[in-house]
Amino acid sequence: MRIGVFDSGVGGKAVALKLQQLLPNADIMSVDDHVHVPYGDRTPDDIIELTKAAIQPLLAAKCDAIVIACNTATTVAIAALRATYPSVNFIGIEPMVKPAASATKSGIIAVLATPRTLQSDRYNELKRTWAKDSTVIEPDCSDWAKLIEDGHSSQIHVEATVVNLLQQKVDVIVLGCTHYHMIKERILDAAGDTVTVLEPTDAIANRIKSLLS
Repeated sequence: MRIGVFDSGVGGKAVALKLQQLLPNADIMSVDDHVHVPYGDRTPDDIIELTKAAIQPLLAAKCDAIVIACNTATTVAIAALRATYPSVNFIGIEPMVKPAASATKSGIIAVLATPRTLQSDRYNELKRTWAKDSTVIEPDCSDWAKLIEDGHSSQIHVEATVVNLLQQKVDVIVLGCTHYHMIKERILDAAGDTVTVLEPTDAIANRIKSLLS
């Protein structure tokens, strides 16, 4: 099977690499939109049009499924993509609010995401549906995707952010942007063994297997 992976920037490469490990017999293609990254501070109409333009090589390659490996593009654009290309299997990535709310023991979770994802109707629906009994903390990560894309992730104050979350009794951290997969090890090191860090690649692989079986 041929799987397409789209992300606004470099985060999609991490997703594609992990999917190749989980689905060794699949042909994995990836594209990004580095010219227009980050998407997190763009208007919904811009995000929809940019995403449609960027996935054209994957459509031309007749991928069996296309993973929208961008939380912002998923929450804003995936409904429009499915309406425009009804014969294509689109698999989106969205913040793992439901599993985080299920896993927390303190009742306090953190979602690291772009401003547009946090403002999206879909994300707020996830919070209302699955995290109504939890406290959801959303630290300011507004410049993280841009810094990672430009190769300046060392300038991100990961440790200070995580320490602040620990002080607020957070015990589950959701990586709500695939760019942040690039700094996952730093987040894990700062969080320690008592905190669960969630990202969706395993769930995506299972969804692909289920969809295409």
